[in-house]
Amino acid sequence: CSTLGGGWREQTPQPSLRALKRGHTSITSAKIQVNGVHLHYQQTGEGSHAVLLLPGMLGSGQTDFGPQLKSMNKQLFTVVAWDPRGYGKSIPPSRDFPPDFFERDAKDAVDLMQALKFKKFSLLGWSDGGITALIAAAKYPNLIHKLVVWGANASVTQEDVRIYNGIRDVSKWSEKVRKPLEELYGHKYFAETCEAWVDGISRFAENSDGNICQQLLPDIKCPTFIIHGEKDPLVPQAHAEYIHKHIKGSRLLLMPEGKHNLHLRFAKDFNREVENFLR
Repeated sequence: CSTLGGGWREQTPQPSLRALKRGHTSITSAKIQVNGVHLHYQQTGEGSHAVLLLPGMLGSGQTDFGPQLKSMNKQLFTVVAWDPRGYGKSIPPSRDFPPDFFERDAKDAVDLMQALKFKKFSLLGWSDGGITALIAAAKYPNLIHKLVVWGANASVTQEDVRIYNGIRDVSKWSEKVRKPLEELYGHKYFAETCEAWVDGISRFAENSDGNICQQLLPDIKCPTFIIHGEKDPLVPQAHAEYIHKHIKGSRLLLMPEGKHNLHLRFAKDFNREVENFLR
């Protein structure tokens, strides 16, 4: 969960590049016009294998993927982390949650990578970004090389709705998680967007079987790696097992001490597993 509320807008579709030096890594930050909005992204590395990182609810590349932008192999991979519309520095527009918001994000993500001239690429999706990645891999099979998802779900149960309502009031979040988001978004946008997300994702529970994208899973043909933290308090393990069962040939890795943010908490192990899979 996380990120930046910037109202900076670029007038042309050409990215305006800004190199950020962090130790020995150079991370480019830019905006590019895609589907009528100005999407912010960060890019690093010079490898032939392009990888897109897809953040979770309220997330951005910078807040959700610091260890991946910093430490993934720059010789093997070109790593792109994006801010979905209404999140991070991809404001305006403000974030909303129509019934097709995951499909909209999937199209935005794929079109962003094509605008950046990547013909084929892999997807690494966390939480909501994992759902977006599942949809993108199913709908755009010719563009997706490999797929990694963690903390994702293809349906919403009544138990999930109960969990989501437990995080609806951001004033009850731990200060460690809440404070950076309040600083970046401002309290009002942060609080209202979180509430709108809970309402938006809970609506899927009204569908048959709580369906988000269950019917698309058999359409995913690319090599798929599902990772799940056994101590994830937000996404029960049954979701990871369902996704694994319905994507032919997929691999499931359970991390006994992993929680929802396992890629941050156990970044070194996560990066190693993912890089080995992507090679």
